Amino acid sequence: MEEILMTPGPVKILPRILEAMSKPVKYHRGSEFAALYSDIVEMLKEIFQTENDIFVLSGSGTCAMEAAIGNIVRTDDRVLCISNGKFGERFIEIASKYSNAVMPLRFEWGLPVAVNHVAGAIDYFEPDVVTMVHNETSTGVLNPAVDIGALVKNANAIFVLDCITSIGGDDVPVDNIGADIAIVGSQKCIGAPPGLSALSISEEAWKRITANERRKPYYMDLISYKKSFEKLQTPYTPALPLFSALHEALRIVREEGLHHRILRHRTLARAVREAASRMNLQLFPKRAYSNTVTAINLPHGITEDEMKKEMRRRGIIIVGGQDKVKGKIFRIATMGNVSADDVIYTINALEDVLISRGLLHENERGVGVKTAERIIEL
Repeated sequence: MEEILMTPGPVKILPRILEAMSKPVKYHRGSEFAALYSDIVEMLKEIFQTENDIFVLSGSGTCAMEAAIGNIVRTDDRVLCISNGKFGERFIEIASKYSNAVMPLRFEWGLPVAVNHVAGAIDYFEPDVVTMVHNETSTGVLNPAVDIGALVKNANAIFVLDCITSIGGDDVPVDNIGADIAIVGSQKCIGAPPGLSALSISEEAWKRITANERRKPYYMDLISYKKSFEKLQTPYTPALPLFSALHEALRIVREEGLHHRILRHRTLARAVREAASRMNLQLFPKRAYSNTVTAINLPHGITEDEMKKEMRRRGIIIVGGQDKVKGKIFRIATMGNVSADDVIYTINALEDVLISRGLLHENERGVGVKTAERIIEL
């Protein structure tokens, strides 16, 4: 039985994407790669909803996070890092390697960022750079990017926004948000294999980058990427098969249409949430639910490892909690090329696990599946 990946990255890869990755390797200084890269950037601009420059890095989302911080931040820059989950904490860790003036602004895991508290922190700290994770997959929470972007702009600071697990699966109008640097990962909502990331860079961000003469990154020096892009190249040898796969994945996004893709993600996420509630499970977030991953409290009577093991026995790969919520939650992703059938199979398997553990009565079998089918309108 082929296992179904219901994880928040990597996600299942469609056959035509795998086929694209197996094509003969193009010379990365030749015209064929130039055309491929140009097409990739054009399609990325559509899903970023931006007119800003975009570059693709041969590295995962964390690579792009560090590229953003490493090129923008100087040692004495004040960096405000907003965090309500593991990946917000990652920004704190990265920023602390480049600046001696990092202020973490932490919120309870499972709750969205409080805009008024961010406003107060900005007034007090007067940051040069503000970082935030848009879609915090560790907790299943979607943060208020538009509101925070407005605060950062009013403060004349640079806004670095991790959209790694939202772009391509939710509405992320980068320019309207005011994100000076926005980041996406290949193996999330775009539905490509892991190993690539992309970031958009505003004019204001470029001013700070070019003024930062003591930029520390070498491989991730964004000015090198900008110069190379004038020839439609990357400064160093890119992960060529992954570029071909990303190109095909983006073609699929364009064929589906961004509006329809966002609607599919939202519908499938809602189906998981409401099915879970009908099965007497409690969602971990209090509100502001992610549309690409659902975090659910583990019921008494089954551990995280047991839940993952039992679901895998039924052909479904899910994940547990991270860091401070490890052993307390499990997560089901609805991102990338996930289908309605994938969600129904997952809910059916979850029902079976709960019934086998006495956590759901046998006469309640089907309540989750029927709820999901109603929402998906199968």
